[in-house]
Amino acid sequence: MKIAVGSDHAGFELKNYVVRWLQENGHEPVDMGPFNEESVDYPDYARKVGESIVDGTCQEGVLLCGTGIGVSISANKVKGIRAALACRPEFATLARQHNNANIICFSARFTDRETIAKSLENWFAAEFEGGRHERRVNKIEPCC
Repeated sequence: MKIAVGSDHAGFELKNYVVRWLQENGHEPVDMGPFNEESVDYPDYARKVGESIVDGTCQEGVLLCGTGIGVSISANKVKGIRAALACRPEFATLARQHNNANIICFSARFTDRETIAKSLENWFAAEFEGGRHERRVNKIEPCC
């Protein structure tokens, strides 16, 4: 499975860790950048990751920024994206089971490697439950 990965400068180091983790766990990461720690604008990378999923280049995505909030907000502006900020591994499980999230986001400043690894494990292992959750997810549409 192709997984788009992106970050801002604050998430650069952990992005590289995520790329390696994905490779080691049988996924095909597509690194969308940045490729160094120079200051960049997180919306640019969130959009790249989101658009790669919508156009079918990648199936899912992982985003990181300082808090994870900026990339979450930005990615969710791409129609068809459901990006979820996972502060704990349990959030990652529920993001998949209840929200059918297609991008998982992390805070580079407040999340350690172990938590990211467990969150990714949970996210990939979980399945969307459908049912009442599908009805709710189907209501997530741009209103304006």
